[in-house]
Amino acid sequence: MILPTTYWAALLLSILSMICWGSWANTFKMSGAKWRFELFYFDYAFGVLLAAFVAALTLGQFGTELSFIDNIQVTGKRQIAYALVAGGVFNLANMLLVAAISLAGMSVAFPVAIGLALVIGAGLNYIINPQGNPALLFGGVCLVLMAILFDSMGYSAHSRAQAENKGKKSKGSAKGIIVSLISGILMGAFYPLVELSKTGDIGLGPYSVAVCFSIGVFFTTFVFNIYFMNLPVQGKPVEFSQYFKGTGRQHLLGVLGGAIWCTGAIANFTAASAPRSVQVGPAVSYALGQGATLVSALWGLFYWKEFQGAGPKVNMLLRLMLLFFIAGLTLISIAPLFAS
Repeated sequence: MILPTTYWAALLLSILSMICWGSWANTFKMSGAKWRFELFYFDYAFGVLLAAFVAALTLGQFGTELSFIDNIQVTGKRQIAYALVAGGVFNLANMLLVAAISLAGMSVAFPVAIGLALVIGAGLNYIINPQGNPALLFGGVCLVLMAILFDSMGYSAHSRAQAENKGKKSKGSAKGIIVSLISGILMGAFYPLVELSKTGDIGLGPYSVAVCFSIGVFFTTFVFNIYFMNLPVQGKPVEFSQYFKGTGRQHLLGVLGGAIWCTGAIANFTAASAPRSVQVGPAVSYALGQGATLVSALWGLFYWKEFQGAGPKVNMLLRLMLLFFIAGLTLISIAPLFAS
């Protein structure tokens, strides 16, 4: 399998992960307001599975390291189980994230959910595999946590202002933030499971992790979606027959969204699996991947204009959110260079 051989290559893969993880949700937004997230998610899960197998059977078969097929044959059942469970945990978190996007938009759902996941995941990953300067790493995590608070405050203020202008009470803001927070707690738990799947004498390699992980995502989609389709977070229950009424473009966007996310996951897993001498470390790799919060917030703010017409107070909170995110991610990025 192909792995990065320099620190900067591993760092660039982490940045690619950040871009992919922060951009895939655009495909959901592009599919149209009438295309429910429950229906979008079937195609998304297939896209994740497809991309994982394509990468494993190409990049995972080349190079001097143990190939994907050989790795799967010799690894332990416990490691495979960890990766499958990680896919299931992530999938529930991600479905809640997509639900939160439909409630509150990308510029709120991502910073709150993925920002909280960063705080939880970076801490757990550092405990499992401590790499990087802890002061810089957790200083950066604290700044990201502050950015989440600023974003939540800005969204709540903007929702109240919009409701007052329409003469209504604001109902959606709290629900959107709560769903995002639940998503973030679950999202923070999946990456430590990924790390556990790589432990042992013959743990899973990054491409093997991606395949097992994607299988967990694909099959749990049918389990979780039964709940979301019958007891939706927003709107009326959805019939499965409505899936077949979607356009080719809507289905293709779902598959593309899954493939983009999986590309980011493979880049992230590969960066964290580089030789130890050039490795950015799983805590840093995960934290940088969660920099997707900044990317998605920028998409939501400037492309989708989710805070259009916001007042001076809200705009100030959004500027503080972006500033603290950038500062936090910078500290996290340089943490390995100052390891004690």
